[in-house]
Amino acid sequence: MTQRITTHWECQPEAEQLVHGWWREALDAAPPLGQVETAARRLADCRLVDLVDHLVVAEGGEVRAQLAAVGFVATEDAVSEGDTPFRHLASVLPPILLRSGNAAAGRVLGVGLKGDSAADLLAVWGVDAPIAGSPLSPLRTARVWSGQGWAVDAVERRGWTGFVPVEQQPSQSEAVLAASERWAVRPRHGADVAGAMAATLDLARWLVDELGQDRAAWAAFAVERAHWARHNRAARVQKERQDLVGFGWANHDHHTFRSSREHFPVLIEILETLGFVPRERFYAGAEAGWGAQVMQQPACDLAVFADVDLSPDEVEGDFAHRGLPPRPRLGTIGLWCALHGESMLGAGLHHLAARLAFDDAVAGLGRAGVATMPPFSSFPYLRQAFTEGERWPVAGERLERLRTGGTVDEAAIARFADQGAIGSHLENIERNQGFGGFNQERISDIIRRTDPRLSTARG
Repeated sequence: MTQRITTHWECQPEAEQLVHGWWREALDAAPPLGQVETAARRLADCRLVDLVDHLVVAEGGEVRAQLAAVGFVATEDAVSEGDTPFRHLASVLPPILLRSGNAAAGRVLGVGLKGDSAADLLAVWGVDAPIAGSPLSPLRTARVWSGQGWAVDAVERRGWTGFVPVEQQPSQSEAVLAASERWAVRPRHGADVAGAMAATLDLARWLVDELGQDRAAWAAFAVERAHWARHNRAARVQKERQDLVGFGWANHDHHTFRSSREHFPVLIEILETLGFVPRERFYAGAEAGWGAQVMQQPACDLAVFADVDLSPDEVEGDFAHRGLPPRPRLGTIGLWCALHGESMLGAGLHHLAARLAFDDAVAGLGRAGVATMPPFSSFPYLRQAFTEGERWPVAGERLERLRTGGTVDEAAIARFADQGAIGSHLENIERNQGFGGFNQERISDIIRRTDPRLSTARG
């Protein structure tokens, strides 16, 4: 795959128009696809276009020129003979496979729909079809429906950008399962945080040795999503809704880890071990005292926000890799970690962002008893909002350390002891015009609104 990490994002309306034109053509040609789209909106408030793994389009004529004109480039992903893969590396639009043959140039020939499990997709859709590719292999696909000149496939990926199903030895499948289990049961709790972070780094290196970097990242993040969902009702509600149409968390947009200043360099090293590379950096302003390094795992299509307290003079340069000295006052991120722990350990993700039909999801989650906070992005190309935070109890020893350190006043400690503190959220995100970036200006606002001191006082 051509790997280029975008740090400056722009809307891509022309590229989206081209892709969505083909998508509408596919919906018209394949009636079952329209039925799945209706079910995805009705049952899970998902837009099916956000779950497209790839489109197959007939080669010929001016199709390549059309793709190039809107920013698509040919890549070196593994494909079947006669196919040429194209990706738009500055957008979140799905890849396009150009297929040579006798079909009219530009005609849509196929759609791949992604899910956590091809078997789940087939079972939910009531289709008995063979799955190509070994269990737990990098790519598995199944032909779900086909008609005159069109086909719909279910696609299951594990850190792989190619389009040819992978057959592997049973020992390789066993290695994926064993590695996932080791990551799931790793020590997350205890007083020796530095030791636990170092052990997690060593385990990440072992996963990479066993599975390769990309599949190791896939395995670790599947576990992290499950760990987060066990501590967040909104996650469980939305996951159940998405399981009704068979997709699991295939619509994930980004994962957010919070870190203390002390352990931030190790968090970054763990992510880099798993193949993440730096993207843009965020700083929310002096009044917020917070920054983030965005990172991307290209083969897994995983994005991470790595959040940490920062001072204004620390923004310049590469704060992700240099040590951050202790500060006398805890900011929003530091206090969250002091109350709950490191995101890479027991606390888990602060939030997962899922691509949804924004307004529908606000209403649908509301009917399930999950309230949504006011949005912090309301652009035509980007809409974002957190669900109301999950309130977690705070361990007495953590409160005592805060009292001893003098970083939180006694009244706040009493409220935390009585009411707990906000721990995690689900983020509802809708992207349009192919935009893959984030809202620099309003992120500081949502960070302020999720500060444990403020949320506890309101509670």
